[in-house]
Amino acid sequence: MNDKLFDPLKSLQWVDRNMLKPNDYNPNKVSEENLKLLTQSIRTNGWTLPIVVRPDMTIIDGFHRWMVSGREPLITELGGKVPVVIVDHSDHSEDIYGTVTHNRARGTHLLEPMKAIVKELMDNGKTVQEVGKQLGMKPEEVFRLSDFSREDFLELMTKGVEDYSRAAYVTSI
Repeated sequence: MNDKLFDPLKSLQWVDRNMLKPNDYNPNKVSEENLKLLTQSIRTNGWTLPIVVRPDMTIIDGFHRWMVSGREPLITELGGKVPVVIVDHSDHSEDIYGTVTHNRARGTHLLEPMKAIVKELMDNGKTVQEVGKQLGMKPEEVFRLSDFSREDFLELMTKGVEDYSRAAYVTSI
């Protein structure tokens, strides 16, 4: 067994988020909408991935987790702390490789598997609103990924809504 593989986890600790600093080479950008989704994920699932840092507390991986940890509601809920693991590379290029490979290894979501996921959730009675909130999708995206007809989808969107006011055409006041 390669003990070196376990070394980062031996350094796991919660630290003040203000001790960390971003690196100056991260090519990964995340939209504001996805930052909100990341916040939702942390609040729903808990903090599942520590931030990977160098011994000087420069972030190798987890910049966006660090970023949202400084915003409400997380900054209050976390008490200003974030979990980190320390990786001590012998060469700066290894830090860069770490940043890029962590990002690229996460991959992208393919259309057909995402359609199957949305179908399964909807088949199990989840609402369009819940699927949208938990997966960070607008209702239109849930519709595009679902196999529902437009009419069936509109019915799902309005399920539980009892009364609509009648529209009236006003010609004078």
